[in-house]
Amino acid sequence: MTIANDSFATLALSAPFLANLDALGYKQMTAIQAASLPPVLQGRDLIAQAKTGSGKTAAFGIGLLSKLNPTWFAVQGLVLCPTRELADQVANELRRLARGVGNVKILTLTGGTAMRPQIASLEHGAHIVVGTPGRIRDHLGRATIDLSKVQTLVLDEADRMTDMGFYDEIAGIVSACPKRRQTLLFSATYPDDIRTATALFLNDAVEVSVEATHTTGQIEQRFYEVGFDERDDVVGKLLGHFRPVSALAFCNTKVHCRELADSLRAQGFSALALYGELEQRERDEILVLFANRSCSVLVATDVAARGLDIANLEAVINVDVSKDTEVHVHRIGRTGRAGENGLALSLCAPNEKKWVRLIEEYQGVPVSWHTLDELETDTLEAEPAPMVTLVIMGGKKDKLRPGDVLGALTGDAGLTKEQVGKINVFEFMTYVALDRHIAEQAYKRLAAGNPLGADFGAIKGRNFKMRFIGA
Repeated sequence: MTIANDSFATLALSAPFLANLDALGYKQMTAIQAASLPPVLQGRDLIAQAKTGSGKTAAFGIGLLSKLNPTWFAVQGLVLCPTRELADQVANELRRLARGVGNVKILTLTGGTAMRPQIASLEHGAHIVVGTPGRIRDHLGRATIDLSKVQTLVLDEADRMTDMGFYDEIAGIVSACPKRRQTLLFSATYPDDIRTATALFLNDAVEVSVEATHTTGQIEQRFYEVGFDERDDVVGKLLGHFRPVSALAFCNTKVHCRELADSLRAQGFSALALYGELEQRERDEILVLFANRSCSVLVATDVAARGLDIANLEAVINVDVSKDTEVHVHRIGRTGRAGENGLALSLCAPNEKKWVRLIEEYQGVPVSWHTLDELETDTLEAEPAPMVTLVIMGGKKDKLRPGDVLGALTGDAGLTKEQVGKINVFEFMTYVALDRHIAEQAYKRLAAGNPLGADFGAIKGRNFKMRFIGA
């Protein structure tokens, strides 16, 4: 039997590891995986230029996990990410990949959450830590983390971390790791200033570079010429015409984000705004609502959307054209993933056409202009999001698990599994997506006859306060 060159079976990985990759749907290596995994598995340092969506998490994750010893409770792998959202996303993907290795403990350490639970988790030991530079430095300063046994250090989105002013933190963290270690640096761009800044972290690194996997063939791009004052109304018309179940709309300022989200809600859409100054709890709730389809439209700035990876995102709307062509490609690359078709709609004022010309030069093809007359929206009303979210005032601290919540909903509340969407269990709160049509009925059945009142539901023999939230 011949094995294809891009098959994971060509790599020096154990049979259980390969079987798990196959079960997860990893059939062929992406370009970045095929280029980087052979040198990574040989123990070489690596500089890899690859954008979000290229499969880079698996590229460094497979390398990191392949030499991990699960019987040795020490921090053997450290992954630094620019944002909390990306760190959570990377940690979740590593947990999936680790199923073929054994009982591997992966800990996420990011800002915006209390230190005490993180310190307690570190005391119990971890094999891999995924975190943001600021929070890892905080733990080093308190001597609550030991990086002296790190075998593999990963700098994910190194250019973003540097842009965000994390260089000093990263340098301090690197100095706390052993000199004899493997360092894997992943970056969408690798300009000279970052090359110089990171040279001290690397030893005889192999350098690989691949083009973004998002091609305009997977993503249908449409441009519309629109006056500045019309754009918020036009976003509503685009949503009414194309009917995406989930759409991410980009604005250049937080003020415009808030205004557009308000305007869309007034038109009947389930819309929320995401921008930099939100408290972490608000940010977490908004992302949960969007990911579980209780919110159909997320209006965001580029900074706030960094590190987001929403599955099955049907449309991206550029409400403001980006002046940076890299940012434009990064924005539209969030749709049309995993072989799916995507839709990218861009609004452009007459004086912004110079930025569109730069996009055409960058992509090497002319953009496709369309007129607003094509949009049929007169007879269509905005539809609410398909799900609503029930918040239960209990979480991991109360030993609640997704199965407990699902059991209560499909038992006492009488729902089918199909009527229950994503269940996210946090430290103190649990978020459950419910089919909008039966949500109220489910709430009443959970609360029926509860001695504490109609706002409490019984789960696992205990009473928890509940409420609905939504866009």
